[in-house]
Amino acid sequence: MRFSVTVKPRARHAKLLRDGSHLTVWVDAPPVDGRANERLVELIAEALGVPRRAVRIQTGHAGRKKLVEVDA
Repeated sequence: MRFSVTVKPRARHAKLLRDGSHLTVWVDAPPVDGRANERLVELIAEALGVPRRAVRIQTGHAGRKKLVEVDA
């Protein structure tokens, strides 16, 4: 599965909103040293019930818009 993702770092609470194949994810981590990306992978894996290693960021490592692939 592939999702286009918009990440909103430094949120008060982590949450995930799915609209078809697009996700908006509020991440409670700062975009420093990859911490927001790590938290993003963790939240998506948790929501879909897959291990963290099954979630990969394909594009957008340094931006808010990302393409994420999940091996199910």
